[in-house]
Amino acid sequence: MKVSEYDVVVIGAGNGGLTAACSLAQKGVKTLLLERHNIPGGCATSFCRGRFEFEVALHQLSGLGSKDKPGPLRFVLDKLGVTDRLEWVEMKNLYRLLVPGQLDITLPADREGVIAVLQERFPEEKDNITAFFDLLYKFCFEFLGSMKDPQASPEVYPTFFKYALVNTQEVLDDFFRDPLLKLTIATYWGYLGVPPSSLPFLDMAMLLFSYIELKPYHLKGGSQALSTAILEKFYEAGGEARFNCGVSKILVENGSVTGVVTEYGETIPTKYIISNASTLSVYTELIDPEHVPEEQLKVLSGSTVGPSSLTVFIGLDCEPEEVGIVETTNFLGTSTDIDKVFSSLRQVDAEDGYILLSCYDVSDPDFSPPGTCQVVIVDLKYGDPWLEIPPHQYYEKKYEVADKLLNKVEQHFPGFREHIEEIEVATPITHMRYLATPGGAIYGFDQYAKDSNLFVSPRSPIKGLYFVGAWSGSGGFQPTLTSGATAARQVIKSMQAETEVKA
Repeated sequence: MKVSEYDVVVIGAGNGGLTAACSLAQKGVKTLLLERHNIPGGCATSFCRGRFEFEVALHQLSGLGSKDKPGPLRFVLDKLGVTDRLEWVEMKNLYRLLVPGQLDITLPADREGVIAVLQERFPEEKDNITAFFDLLYKFCFEFLGSMKDPQASPEVYPTFFKYALVNTQEVLDDFFRDPLLKLTIATYWGYLGVPPSSLPFLDMAMLLFSYIELKPYHLKGGSQALSTAILEKFYEAGGEARFNCGVSKILVENGSVTGVVTEYGETIPTKYIISNASTLSVYTELIDPEHVPEEQLKVLSGSTVGPSSLTVFIGLDCEPEEVGIVETTNFLGTSTDIDKVFSSLRQVDAEDGYILLSCYDVSDPDFSPPGTCQVVIVDLKYGDPWLEIPPHQYYEKKYEVADKLLNKVEQHFPGFREHIEEIEVATPITHMRYLATPGGAIYGFDQYAKDSNLFVSPRSPIKGLYFVGAWSGSGGFQPTLTSGATAARQVIKSMQAETEVKA
């Protein structure tokens, strides 16, 4: 085999692939980035319809923090040199939750503020609300402390060890009686993809803590601006990228990767591969079966593909206030029975859905052309039911379901429909096409506790193969961006160890 021109080949220019490739190139590692699409970003992209440039996926960026109070994501982006190339907008509120005839509440991104708003709306549970947030903060501080402590124990971190794997619903039931209060506090469950009854308290607590303490952020120019900025830094560091160039095969010999084959039949030798593609696709499609470790197949067989979504991208010919939209992030609740809502994710057409409506122009009036605004409506849905629809019925069903979704939005924001100028509807099938993920999944596998990195290592048993992105850890922007930097460090460490052995 010829000597490779590249130390590392990165498959996929999603969040994890971009940060991994850029981190490596900036350390002097010869890196090739291969992407099947014609633009970088994966979920972190945009597209144009008429005079609107629609944001595909980013609703509220977590983990960034401010210069004075930086979060873990800011450290990653600072190290890449992209933070100051972008313009960030801090959101003052977490979200507005609307339940027809029952609730209209807006939570500020502030601990005291959240508690005050909840206590005013639910005065009978005033003390319970205070106690819950005391527990949440104590738990999170202990968790952060345990991460830096190699000898962490239940004696030193009792709250963390007691609650980490307890499901969120159980904790909510211990503290609260009112179903509407429980729903209000657990509204972010859709950002993680599984309901409170299956969601480890660790995940929900850290999500809330991160958004409250480090604030949610909007990015001017959308997530495409971030993807482009990272790619530019990658090029500046000497990295090479090929777009419209997917990978059809990962070559393995004697338990180690030896290269990749592109969709055009070119073989590129390398000893290190970082994959932003799903682990499911890699182990079942890209690697010959005889080279896939049995243990890895057992891990995959115990996991289930997570939800995708029906996403409606809308350009309105008015300012958001004209139709009553006064918050960037709005959740349209249908039921306090979250398990019932979650079960509806497996139906193409259901009344009780998990609906998120984002209007970026509220936080950033310049996001759309003057006198307009753009709205993105997300209704979480699994891909399987959509795959069962006969092709000749697909478009009719797609627009039928979208129309019913618009009717729900109209109930909350009268006059919404008459201001629609542009509309595009994406289903799980659409997400499959553009993301190349099983089921069009947007969070990777279902994020049950057993599948978390607490129990399943993101490292591959095949030497030289590393994974980044939602399929090897948690979904969402902060975890996937951070995963790339982590994988790059692991590769560099391995390369240095190999050099020392040779010396």
